[in-house]
Amino acid sequence: MKAEQQAAWQALLDIAAQSRAAAEPAELVAAQPGGILRVSPDGRWSHDPPPAGELAAFLELYLPYCLASRERGFVAGHLGQSLDGRIATEGGASRWITGAADVEHNHRMRALADAVLVGAATVRCDDPQLTVRCCPGRHPVRVILDANRTLAGNYGIFTDRAAPTLVVAAADRIAPGERHCGSELLGVPRDGDGLTPAAIRAALAARGLTRLFVEGGGRTVSRFLEAGALDRLQIAVSPLIIGSGRPSITLPPIEDLRRGLRPRIRRFALGEDQLYECILSDALPEPCRDAAS
Repeated sequence: MKAEQQAAWQALLDIAAQSRAAAEPAELVAAQPGGILRVSPDGRWSHDPPPAGELAAFLELYLPYCLASRERGFVAGHLGQSLDGRIATEGGASRWITGAADVEHNHRMRALADAVLVGAATVRCDDPQLTVRCCPGRHPVRVILDANRTLAGNYGIFTDRAAPTLVVAAADRIAPGERHCGSELLGVPRDGDGLTPAAIRAALAARGLTRLFVEGGGRTVSRFLEAGALDRLQIAVSPLIIGSGRPSITLPPIEDLRRGLRPRIRRFALGEDQLYECILSDALPEPCRDAAS
């Protein structure tokens, strides 16, 4: 990470901490060696000295998440895919479809979230750490969605003790006081063969976990999208064609294109990848750069 970007990231972390602690809207100010970042109560932001294009885009990408309300929070999904919409080969290989810049971006999103969520299949295929290692920031609570408790205890997420780990399962699969591979269990009502995103979010919010980053996999992100449970969906597209493999988003079929989702989009460059951020709700503020900045 470039020095100016490092300073800007620390300023964003400071703004996020102030926003979380604020009882009412107030001007937020973060001073770093690279300059001073100010955010007014109405969402206008400025940086002194005025940021160049790349640095301005960096601030614009993360500011909405820094300013999320403590009560409402957010649910943001992320997928990294090839040009032809694949997130893995048919055999499950997915490291690395997107480049280092998208990996760093995932770590920054984790640092801004209370919890990072993945499905059991992602743990089974990737054995991810789900911690913040590529940038300064605190580790989120790691949440594994495993309705029927199919995961064994041989994955690093259950043994590394790097961050709190919570397994969300169907309530009918949990006995009182039981743990899963040493990790805490959280039961939610079953809905058919799975768990509803609304029930998952409510159970986590009851624990004060309202800022949620749904990092994968494709089926988990698709379930949240289908249920209308995402505020933002980030899709990082790599200049790679795989030709076959596991699809990114999978939703019920439609016959009329007018029924397709056509959200507002923000676009950002992540190295050689392009990040498309779909705005699916008005839950997050929309900071705008002060014209004088």
